[in-house]
Amino acid sequence: MNKRQALIAAALASVCAINAGAASAHEAEKAPKEKCFGVAKAGQNDCASANGSHSCAGQAKADKDSNEWKYVAKGTCEKAGGKLMAAK
Repeated sequence: MNKRQALIAAALASVCAINAGAASAHEAEKAPKEKCFGVAKAGQNDCASANGSHSCAGQAKADKDSNEWKYVAKGTCEKAGGKLMAAK
């Protein structure tokens, strides 16, 4: 195998590996999700806070605030230390 053939083979292998990773990422997006309160880091919440202190994603002021939420894979929230309902 000459250098040109080796280069083409390496490029094709890279494309195949990237496509395989993209397919698994796409599958993860389709997986059922649920709101998980108390696991979002500051600035990484998915939407409005439960107590109405703000109305947009990315505005959480503190890590693991019980009124802030993120979407997580269904069934993993409580394992990650979160709650399925906001604090009262």
